[in-house]
Amino acid sequence: MRQAIVLYDKLVAGKLTETDDGEYLFQYDPAYLEVKDSEPISLTMPLRSEPYTDKRLFAFFEGLIPEGWLLDIASKNWGTFLYH
Repeated sequence: MRQAIVLYDKLVAGKLTETDDGEYLFQYDPAYLEVKDSEPISLTMPLRSEPYTDKRLFAFFEGLIPEGWLLDIASKNWGTFLYH
């Protein structure tokens, strides 16, 4: 299982998890949900306490992954990416 902490405006917004079964989960941090005027990380993932689950990486996160030569540079500098 792999996990990543998701920040929004320097606050911990939630946790993204890839399970050993290849399923993806995103769950907002309970403290983030209590912050006045907290914003969702994506319009497709409104604020809620229940986790989002999918068999594919959520489109919002997939759109953040660099491609091509930029992916090569990022992988070299930051290590292996969550997406494969």
